[in-house]
Amino acid sequence: MEPVDIDPVKYGVLWERVQNMDKKMDKMEAQIAELLELANKSKGGFWMGMTIASGVGGFVSWAVSHIKS
Repeated sequence: MEPVDIDPVKYGVLWERVQNMDKKMDKMEAQIAELLELANKSKGGFWMGMTIASGVGGFVSWAVSHIKS
């Protein structure tokens, strides 16, 4: 194998780019975790809304059936 000449300037530029990408990835991971947490919170609100709507709909249906008869 022949020795490979590595340009220190190009290596330094590459090293900095990798470091910047690493920081961006860490930031993206934190944002994704935040989004996941927010999505999980909204699931509970959605199901609570469905429960309330179902209850109100059932009550209205019951009231209408008793008023008709």
